[in-house]
Parts: sequence; C-alpha cells; structure tokens
Amino acid sequence: MVRAAVLPAVNAPLELTEIQLPEPGPGQVRVRLAAAGVCHSDLSLSNGTMRVPTPCVLGHEGAGTVVSVGEGVTDVAPGAGVVLNWAPSCGSCHACALGEVWLCGNALAGAADVYAHRADGTPLHPGLNVAAFAEETVVPANCVLPAPDGVPLADAALLGCAVLTGYGAVHHSARVQQGESVVVFGVGGVGLATLQAARIAGAGPIVAVDVSPEKEELARAAGATEYVIASDTTAREIRKLTGGQGADVAVECVGRAATIRTAWESTRRGGRTTVVGIGGKDQQVSFNALEIFHWGRTLSGCVYGNTVPERDLPVLAEHVREGRLDLSSLVTERIGLDGIPAAFDNMLAGKGGRALVVFD
Repeated sequence: MVRAAVLPAVNAPLELTEIQLPEPGPGQVRVRLAAAGVCHSDLSLSNGTMRVPTPCVLGHEGAGTVVSVGEGVTDVAPGAGVVLNWAPSCGSCHACALGEVWLCGNALAGAADVYAHRADGTPLHPGLNVAAFAEETVVPANCVLPAPDGVPLADAALLGCAVLTGYGAVHHSARVQQGESVVVFGVGGVGLATLQAARIAGAGPIVAVDVSPEKEELARAAGATEYVIASDTTAREIRKLTGGQGADVAVECVGRAATIRTAWESTRRGGRTTVVGIGGKDQQVSFNALEIFHWGRTLSGCVYGNTVPERDLPVLAEHVREGRLDLSSLVTERIGLDGIPAAFDNMLAGKGGRALVVFD
C-alpha cells in the first residue's frame, strides 16, 4: 500500500488515502517518486476543464527511482533514476509518421486504463498516464526517461512538463532568434521556464506580464528585463517597451481568451503568438477578417512545447549543468501530498511559481 492523492470525481476534493499498486506486468515499471510538480493541467483535470476518467490519481510532472520492472523491460533497471514522460508517442499514428510526436493521437490512451485500486477495491485510473501524486506508481516503460546526470532527482521532476513546455514554446514553436523581443504572459511554473528559455535564446527585451505585482522579482530572476502588471493598457505598454512596434514573439501561458487576444495585440505587424495555456471550451477568441489581413500576425497552439522528450531532455540537462537553466528557482513552495489542494487554490489566485511535492 502507498499513499496517494485521489480525485474521486470531477470538482470533488482530493482525498489523501492508501492505494494498492500491483507488481509491474510485462512492459511496465514501478517507480518510487522523489518529487512531483503541481501543474495547472492537474487543476484543469480536477475541475473538468479537461476530461479524465475518475476516480483517478493525478500528477504528471515527476521523477523518481525504479523499484522493479516487469517482463521484457530492458531499457531501465531497479535503482535507476528516471523522469516521467506523461505523453509517450506511439510511433505509428499519423502525427508520429509526420515526426510531430507531441501531437500523437494515442499518447493519452493509458489514462483510461485501471492501474491501481483503493483499499476497498475501487478501481483507479492514472490521470495523464503516470499518476505522480503518489509515493509510488506503475507505468508503461515508455513513460520513463533516464534522469540526467548531475541534476538532483527532485529538481529533475520539473523537466517532465514545465521546463520541456516552456523551453519548447520558445525554441520549437515560436523559434525565437537572438535579439528578438519576447513577451511572456503568466509567471507561473511554465511562464518562469519560458522566461529562462527566452534568455537562453538571447532574446531582448524580455517582458513578463502578470496580474500579481509580487511576481516581479521571480520574473526578473528568470530573465525578464521588464515587468508589466496586466491591465486594459497592457498591449500599449508592451509597444512602448519594444520601440513602438510590439514584440516579435508573445507566449501566452494562461489559457484565457482575453489574455490570448492581448498577447496577439502585443506583437508587431508580422509577429508570432504561441499559446501554451489550456483554456476551457467557453473561452472564445474573436478576430475580424480585416485585422488578420492587415497585421499579418501568426497565432499558433503549442502542445507539450512541441518537444521530443528523448531528444530535448539531454539538451535541457546540459543547460542545467552549465548554469544556464536554474530549476530550483522555478519552485516557490515545497509541500507534501496534503498540500496539493492549497497549491491548486494558489494557482487559481495567481500566486507563486511551481509548487513541488517532495517525498521522503
């Protein structure tokens, strides 16, 4: 039996309880978690913005140590450090055939499986495949990647979502070039990683936008050269900070219609806006045909940073080892499993960066 935070139903409070994990079957790996990040996607799953089978164990950004492996698993062995990969590509669908593995149509198929049981026998699903809000988890072998050398295992958890997403948004989706101006909307865990990625890309100026004045210090430490409190005049302020033209690139990490619209308006003629934030179906963004023609701007979605984790994780690890990427600075709170509900509340209130569940 292991302790886990169980979501019994959509919009229901998390329940901290013991669950029964099976021994890993063929092609599976059992992992003891070192840490798990609390991501806004977990909040979106818990409140129904994104659909997930329930009851389930959420948590998809994690790292830990392999406890045991099932038959046929040869890539990892007990005792190995691993980073969880919540969206493994199948390699055979249309998107994978195009090389766009971040759009794999089968990546989340495992979320519908039963992977564990409550003490009373109730079946549990793994939210976003890996169920990291638990002391241990059992996952398919393709859901683990080797933890990079020289990176503390707890910090490495952040590589599994926030950093891959933020880095990929800058380097793969928006393709930021040295000297381009970048504005990042939302200074949570992904936003902070995006700011660091923009700094690594040599962007400038780098403008951070958030509703909270308290996040300015975090944003500047991550690489922001300017900080703007979100308001009705945000787009105008960003134009003033970018020579009157608007930013070359905007990255939206909030997932709200009004913020997406403001991000688009904040870019120059011909500018690029990448939307990382996950919004609900009721968030409708409107544009008129004339402005689309006149401004010549590009608006694009971004899934998991458009990354290939097997390719990009070693690149990120090298940035960490060389001191260009500071993982610990993304974390504003280290908590236990019982702190997840408060971390959800802080995200709703726009407080803090990344909360990290740290296991003994």
